[in-house]
Order: sequence, then structure tokens, then C-alpha cells
Amino acid sequence: MTPARLCGLVALVVIGLAAAALHAVAGSDWAGGFVAPNPDDITQILVHYSWLPRLTVALLGGAGLALAGVLMQQTLRNPLASPTTLGVASGAQVLLLAATLFAPGLLAYGRGTIAFIGGALAIALVFALAWRRGLAPTVLVLAGLVVNLYMGAVSLALILFNQEKLHGLMVWGAGSLAQNNWADAIDLAPRLAITAIGAGILVRSLALLDLDEVNARNLGVSLPWLRLASLGLGVFITASIVARLGMIGFIGLAAPAIVRLSGARTLSARLLWAPVLGALLLAATDLMLQLLTGSNASLIPTGATTAALGAPLLLWLIPRLSAKRSAPRPNTAPPVPRHSRPWRMIGLGAAAVVVMAIIALFAGRGLDGWNAPFALPWSETGLWRAPRVLAAGAAGALLALAGTIIQRVSGNPMASPEVLGVSAGTGMGLLALIWFVPAAGTLAMLGAGTGGALATLVLLAAINARAGFEPEQLLLTGIAVMFAFDAIQRIVLAGNDPRTQSMLAWVSGSTYYVSLHSAVLIALIGLVLIALAWPLARWLDVLPLGESVSRALGLHVTTSRLALLALVAMLTAAATLIVGPLSFVGLLAPHLARLAGLARARTQMAGAMAFGALLMIAADWVGREVLFPMEIPAGLVATLIGGSYFMWRLRRI
Repeated sequence: MTPARLCGLVALVVIGLAAAALHAVAGSDWAGGFVAPNPDDITQILVHYSWLPRLTVALLGGAGLALAGVLMQQTLRNPLASPTTLGVASGAQVLLLAATLFAPGLLAYGRGTIAFIGGALAIALVFALAWRRGLAPTVLVLAGLVVNLYMGAVSLALILFNQEKLHGLMVWGAGSLAQNNWADAIDLAPRLAITAIGAGILVRSLALLDLDEVNARNLGVSLPWLRLASLGLGVFITASIVARLGMIGFIGLAAPAIVRLSGARTLSARLLWAPVLGALLLAATDLMLQLLTGSNASLIPTGATTAALGAPLLLWLIPRLSAKRSAPRPNTAPPVPRHSRPWRMIGLGAAAVVVMAIIALFAGRGLDGWNAPFALPWSETGLWRAPRVLAAGAAGALLALAGTIIQRVSGNPMASPEVLGVSAGTGMGLLALIWFVPAAGTLAMLGAGTGGALATLVLLAAINARAGFEPEQLLLTGIAVMFAFDAIQRIVLAGNDPRTQSMLAWVSGSTYYVSLHSAVLIALIGLVLIALAWPLARWLDVLPLGESVSRALGLHVTTSRLALLALVAMLTAAATLIVGPLSFVGLLAPHLARLAGLARARTQMAGAMAFGALLMIAADWVGREVLFPMEIPAGLVATLIGGSYFMWRLRRI
């Protein structure tokens, strides 16, 4: 099917959906609302000032994001590049939120300007992370998605501290197309026209990027200036759309990919048909939401819905990403020397956990400032501090153990339950259970989380088996799963449901609501899982040597891997119940153990658990005290620390 026929078919679908949605809103009395509405007729006013502007901004926003996607993909020669996957949209959103809260006077210069600066800073960070690998496609998109997740954590922190001020922005941030006048459409139309004209001027030079860089330079193309101009146009239109409509996910990825698959091989054809298809796709999604949700359509974020629908497309495209343009891998770093007395190091780590637990229990701020240690009676301290310390320590140890296992099984030092999407899969199972069974017990939640984690592991294996579990593709797949969970999470949080508050606290990793019963139960479950993992240390010593060596040593590779991955799912589910789906402790703690010289599986497991418990208890205490009486959830503190480490580590691969 040619791009023209495809767009024509989708246009017919949009026309049908528009007719049905318009009939649902206005019945048969809608014609006058298109041009000159009767001020005494509420139906015509709704059509003219709400329904029609909403359809218009959907068309403009979809076209702009698709155009930005084509420009980014052509400039970077990367079929996965888009405003979403390169972090541009999330950077624009974070700076807008920060300006709204801390410097509202800056909004006088225009939301579009602030959003443009945020998007430009985000893509600059992505480039800095991927520059050493020559902007290799997988590394570039991996860096963009990690920046997206990091920016999402910052946004969540801002929303947590300012829920009353930012409640309306939750819906906007998830990509709401609800309108009550023509202001957004009037603002976006000329910006889209400017971007389209700029793309038309650059089209001949951009087409030369299909050649290699040497030939493009020989033909007189200034590559730095061309890339700056092209990416600048993409960031400009993306920031304009985010400023007006919020985060609209994956239209910029989906539309160019689909028109390419339908036969639009030349850049001119993609620049023509991708915006048309993008406009139609966003309009069709929004119209379907209006038909399905009726009067609640204004509360359902269209942008998060497109992201949830686009994540499967990203998962489908990842195995098809050509690795031919990837830069050669640098030489691996020299191995870290083994510690001569590993159990002494582990003992020191355990002692540090005990000291940190004592500090978290007995040191802190009250209404009169800092309390001296042991100033509060245990009867008061034990009621609310002890469960938090126990839960945070147990969750940190379990995530660290899961990260150690998955890094050794996969042979990938960048792997962890969070990065591979296992925590996100756990989160999906837990969200479904909380939504449909609000009073579910801890064991039911553990079962739902384990099921979600196992489903994610099966998905990872299915997508990456043919590529031999290539590390970068495996990480990219996991982060795509995290993106799907993030979209579903934004849809849930945008609704004004009483269950949202508890979900928000859980997603952010707050230990505030943990009871002593729940903390003790998770700790006991953790002890059982650790006892199950301990005898399997021999497998973890042998598996990194390769399949042939493992089989020669009498190990059944498939069975051992399945057993270990099932254990990872249970460990992740138990920890995610406490600290939420994103903390990066499962990545950071095994690295700290390895850097401490704990190379053998059993010593690395023990050391990683000590470091993980230490990190989470410290994160909970810091989050509790740094902005007292307000709290930063432990999961968010750990995410900001661990995410920074992940980006530093990505910069070095």
C-alpha cells in the first residue's frame, strides 16, 4: 500500500470517527457551530470553542511531531530517533514545570521559549552521553530513553511536593488535547508553517546525509551547521507542542516509520506524508477516546494513550535497528583487583548498614530542630521509623541480589531489574491489582508483581533471542517496557480518583505508609528468597564462562537460567512493593560490590546486599530530613543517585 492510499484510508477512518463524535456531542444541531455559533445555543458554542479546536490542535500537533521525527531520523541516520526517544519532550516539560513553580515571571517570555530551552538542554545531554560511540543508533536512543526516565523522576518529585498547585498540570503533562478556545491552534499553526518551510529549504542538503559523511562533505555540505539547523527545527516544533498540549508520545516515531514501511523511500516523500499521517493518527486516537469515554474525555490524556500504543511499535522496531552504523566497541576496562579478604569487606559493609540504621532510627529533625540521638523514646520512634528502616533495608538488599543475578546470567554489566524493565513489569501487575482490588493483601500483591515480572522476562527473551541477547538491544528493549509502564502510570495519575494518592506514593517509592506488619512480612519473604539463592552461587560462577564451558562442567544451562530468572522475578516483586518500580539500586549495588574487589558470586551477592541495604536506608533518611517536614520518597532519592550513575556509566561504554 502506497503512502497516499494509506493516508487516504486513515483519513476516511478519521472522518467516520469525527462524524460519530460530533453526533455524540451535538446531535444533529451542530452545523451552525462551525462558523458563526449562536451565543444562546450551548451546543453550537461547545462545537465551535471546544470540539473543533480540539480536532484542529490534534491535527497540528500530530503533523508537527511527525515532521520533527523525520528531521531527527534523517539528521542522525537513526530510525528510532524521535522527540520522545531523544528526551526532547521530557526536557521541555521539566523546565516548564520548574518555571511554573519557582520562576513564574519567566513565563512572560513565552512558554514556547522555556520549553525550547529545556528540550535543547535535554538533547545536548543525550549527545554528550552518546558522543564517544559516534552517536551509534542504539546508544543514542538508549541515552535518550534514560534521560527521559530521569526527567520523569524529576517531574514526579515536583508534582509530589506541589500536588495542589500542579494537579491540573498532571493532565496537561500527560498530553491533554482538551480546549476551550482557539488560542492553542492559532499559536501552533504559524510555528508548524515555519518548521515546514525550514525543512523544505534544508531538504536537498538533508537528502545527502543518506550518503556517508565524506561524500556529503565533498558535495559542499557543512555537516555541523546542517545538523544544528535540522535538529533546531525539530526541537522548536516539539517544544511548541509540549508547551501547548503537554507530552504526546510516539507520534514522532510511529508516523515516519509507518510511511517508510509503506514505500516512502525518499526524504521528500517522508517529509510530505509523515506529517499527514501523524496528524491523522493523533486525531483518530483522540476521537476514539472521546467516543469511548464520553463526558470524561477531558480527563483522559491523549498523549499518554498514544505513548502506551506506541511502546509496542518501539518494541517491534528495536530488533530491526541496523547495527551496521554502530561504532566499534572500545577496549574493555582492566579487571578490578580482587580483595584479599572479601568477608572482612562484607563485614564492614554490614557494620555500615547497622550504623546507618541506628542513625535513621534515632537521629532526625523535629519541630524544634535536630533531635539528639536517642532523645526520642523507643515507643515513639519504633512506631513509624522502625518499619521504614526495615522495609527500606530489605528492599535494597533484594534489589541488589536481583541485580547481581541478572548481571551474571546475562553477562551484561549494565543490566538490572530496573533497566531491563522487570521492575516496570512488576509495577504493571501491581497497578492492575491495586486498581481492581484496592484492598488486596501483601501476598496477593507479591503474586501479581511476580506475574508481571515473569511476563516481562518472557518478552525480553522473545525479542532478543535471535540477536543473541546483544547488550545494547537488550537494554533498549527493557527501557521500552519501562516507557510503556510510564505511559500507563500517567494515564492513571491524571484521573481524579481517590486511589491515585496511594498509587502516587507507591510509584515514587515512599516508605511513609509501610506498616510494621508489612515490613516484617517483606523481610521474612526476603530471607526465604535469599536462602533459595545462596546455594545457586556455583551456577553464577559458571554461567559467565559461556554455554560450552558450562555444559562441560555438568551444568544444564537452560534450566539454571530459567530458575535464576524466576528467582529474579520474585526478588524484584518483593522489593518493588516497597520502593516502587524505579530506583537503580539493582544496577548500582552490584557495581559497588565488584569495585570493592568482591569477584566471586557468593561474595558479590553478600556485598551487593549490604551496599543495597545501606543505599536504601540512607536514601530514606536523607529524603526524610533534607526538606523536613516535607519528604522526598526513598525511591526517588535512589533514582536520582542511581540514574546519575547509569548516565555516567553509559558515557563510558
